[in-house]
Amino acid sequence: MTPGTVLTIGHSTHDLPSLLALLQQYEVTAVADVRSVPVSRFAPQFNQGAVERGLNQAAIRYVFLGKELGARTEDPTCYVDGRVQYGRLAQTVDFVSGIERLVRGAQTEHIAIMCTEREPLDCHRTVLIARALTERGVTIDHIHGDGELESHTSAMERLMARFGLAEADLFRSPAERLEEALNRQEIRIAYVNEELRGDGTSEI
Repeated sequence: MTPGTVLTIGHSTHDLPSLLALLQQYEVTAVADVRSVPVSRFAPQFNQGAVERGLNQAAIRYVFLGKELGARTEDPTCYVDGRVQYGRLAQTVDFVSGIERLVRGAQTEHIAIMCTEREPLDCHRTVLIARALTERGVTIDHIHGDGELESHTSAMERLMARFGLAEADLFRSPAERLEEALNRQEIRIAYVNEELRGDGTSEI
């Protein structure tokens, strides 16, 4: 892994030693946890305290960035009818600060962004965070559960294929087709706070 490249990984239902093995395979030196709520009822081995201890024992640094980069923001202006809007979230002071920390950290550490979902395309770490990092010139690769490493470019091609947008279009550029695919995937995966539905946030 070249300096400046940032990886992503989902802990999914791995046991902790399996996750550590994947991280060590790709020489990760620091993990940025971007879960808004760093606990798991189904995988308690990835509760914040447990995963931090396990990483530290493997000489991998741990930082929690769920406040800055989590998908379940507490900022009500980022919601429309209860659903998080990634475009708004990406403009918040906290999110920009978190992205800048990753960009700086990637100059000296081999960082893996960790969230929950096994499939990168089903997680905000890819649709939101990786998008913001690539816009800043950072190279992104995704670690799959089987150890395969997928480039962000390949992942975006898979995303466009999901929505029938992979083929060349006479009227739309590749960037426009990718934008549509990302927007459609956002609708599928963005966090919904039921308490904010219909409370007028759509007027903000």
